[in-house]
Amino acid sequence: MINRRNLIKTGALAIAGLALGTSLMAQSKTEGRRVGIIGLDTSHSIAFTKVLNDANVGDTFANYKVVAAYPQGSLDIKSSVDRIEGNTEQIKKLGVEIVSSIDELLTKVDVVLLETNDGRRHLEQALPVLKAGKRMFIDKPMAASLADAMVIFNAAKHYNVPVFSASSLRYIKGMDEVKGGSVGKVLGTEAYSPCALEKTHPDFFWYGIHGVETLFTAMGTGCKTVVRATTTDTDMAIGTWNDGRIGSFRGLRAGKPNYGGTVFGEKATVTLGSYNGYNPLLVEIVKYFQTGIVPVQPEETLEILAFMEAADLSKKKGGVPVAIDEVMKKAQKQSSKYKF
Repeated sequence: MINRRNLIKTGALAIAGLALGTSLMAQSKTEGRRVGIIGLDTSHSIAFTKVLNDANVGDTFANYKVVAAYPQGSLDIKSSVDRIEGNTEQIKKLGVEIVSSIDELLTKVDVVLLETNDGRRHLEQALPVLKAGKRMFIDKPMAASLADAMVIFNAAKHYNVPVFSASSLRYIKGMDEVKGGSVGKVLGTEAYSPCALEKTHPDFFWYGIHGVETLFTAMGTGCKTVVRATTTDTDMAIGTWNDGRIGSFRGLRAGKPNYGGTVFGEKATVTLGSYNGYNPLLVEIVKYFQTGIVPVQPEETLEILAFMEAADLSKKKGGVPVAIDEVMKKAQKQSSKYKF
């Protein structure tokens, strides 16, 4: 039989339990979903934050929110450095805390977007994130060299933390249908994008990577050789795949800048549509944050970077074909010197 004192005690415990349950439910909505940004020297940092932190975004991004950012990205690329102050003020208005170091950032977040525009800094900025065991997306370029990218992937394997990098042009309109088999086997692809150059980076790493990633998204891995023709206004890099297929990237530095391509398939030839915005990429990033399953395999990312380095080497050699294996072996030798 329950007396009055026990009844009051039982009721109090029930209320406390209900409050605790409510508290845990509220916590579960944000636990594991705190996003941190490294690098406010790019428009991507602001664009991603506006999407993720939009109060009306619904469940599209599983309640992942940017909560903290470390501003320092590029050090000596003026066009990037000049953005940091303005972007820092913008992101503050979106409810994001500004921190003074990557170490401090890692105490406040669960996952990381490495957005620094300068690919040369990605290795040094990625390592503490991986060491802390936090999942991380690295914006283009993954690094400013194939060797640095290999070190990052080696570190990810060492610390047992998956990592990936991608351009939003991987999700250009029409690509989903191509990947879904609408044209049958892809026999060849011609992709194009703006290709502004930055003296601190290999030629295609700075901006041409967008079109190169479109090319590889359609063609897949297996490129054997690359040959490049270049002028002041245009680049053309042609890759021959192991199975005899040919794919090309056209880099634009004159006329109206645009993104696109043509995919030649067994069943049809299709023209890829326009740029599809950041949301398709962000959806994949959030899925990866949740599951740890990367949407782009390291082998493909490394081959994309090898294609771009091979194109640079072809240019230096006067337009002769350069073997992807040659570039890979050199980078593997360089990256193997790095120990964890």
